[in-house]
Amino acid sequence: MRKITVLSFITLDGVIQAPGGPEEDPTEDFKYGGWSAPFDDEAAGPTMQKQLERADLLLGRKTFDIFENYWPKHAENWPGVNEVTKYVLSTTRNKSDWQNSEFLTSVEDIKKLKNSDGPEIKIWGSSQLVHLLLKHDLVDEFWLNIHPVILGKGKKLFTDDALPASFTLVDNFITPSGVILANYKRAGEVKTGTVGA
Repeated sequence: MRKITVLSFITLDGVIQAPGGPEEDPTEDFKYGGWSAPFDDEAAGPTMQKQLERADLLLGRKTFDIFENYWPKHAENWPGVNEVTKYVLSTTRNKSDWQNSEFLTSVEDIKKLKNSDGPEIKIWGSSQLVHLLLKHDLVDEFWLNIHPVILGKGKKLFTDDALPASFTLVDNFITPSGVILANYKRAGEVKTGTVGA
């Protein structure tokens, strides 16, 4: 069975839309593209390298469109990104010129992929895909890069459809600019109790 890890640049209010630049994803008149740039910090380098370690990728179609236009020309910044398998959940596309790209059409395809042998699978961005995975209890870990900013509007990482689950913090780093890089691993079901009892 393969581990599925969700990696996200996220605001305090859960927005993950267009952290990298104004043109990245302006849908629904999103005006804050590039919101993560002011918090860039070299101190995060070693932790970011962990996040970029070689793994297969699972992407939603919109994120794949962005990646396939950018990363083949900038692979020196993400070693191995051209060589790993890129799995894309899409009902509108079924091929790409980007090497090692494979297209999936359903959550059943993702379940088969997760139950196969192979390397870890990482997901960047892809908010609708993450919502689908959380609804079907298919996320094993999170790497959340939490930025000290609130945007109010924008695509969110979590929705009310996510199945309840608990996670354990297994790694973390706080940058001088206030970004919290936190790695959470699945820890089973949600436990409840009474405070102070």
